[in-house]
Amino acid sequence: MKAIILLALGGVFLAGAAFAEGDRAEGRKLAGQCRTCHGLDGYAQIPIAPHIGGEPEDYLINQLTAFRDGTREHEMMTIVAKTLTDQQIADLAAWYAGHTATVTLSADPGDAPEDCVACHGADGIALIPMAPNLAGETNIYIDTQLKAFRNGKRVNEIMTPIAAGMTDTEIRAAADWYAEVGLEVELVE
Repeated sequence: MKAIILLALGGVFLAGAAFAEGDRAEGRKLAGQCRTCHGLDGYAQIPIAPHIGGEPEDYLINQLTAFRDGTREHEMMTIVAKTLTDQQIADLAAWYAGHTATVTLSADPGDAPEDCVACHGADGIALIPMAPNLAGETNIYIDTQLKAFRNGKRVNEIMTPIAAGMTDTEIRAAADWYAEVGLEVELVE
């Protein structure tokens, strides 16, 4: 399964290669517009926003590009990202990816949601560059995103079929698991 996932992501990695290297100092300046929801350090300030500090840089580039280009929609993010250039996206991704995310897992890693651990890890720290960290996200955020994948509101070649096979109870269990993981994001200047 891991080999199939990595093969499927091959084209996405190549697409991300077109971006110039991000400048963290420029990304920090741009992050001022992100701080209300995501914080300057990337630790979300509101429960419906994800933590983005310490996320994989490729993932951040992919998501910001999707919001900008309209392949992923959100009432706030679509507006914010619409005017970002490729360089600004690379700069923001470099800024937020450059922070350190530290997790504390108090449960048995063997109890982690089986469908999630190959990409997101038992502790919620992404194991592949195109997967987000899930550690410490609110259960309402994870629940909402999984249901969006399941009902087709969000589409991803990996997540859509996984979520399609999940019941509400399984979605809630995965959301609760990752919400219970302790997360600290350290702002790295």
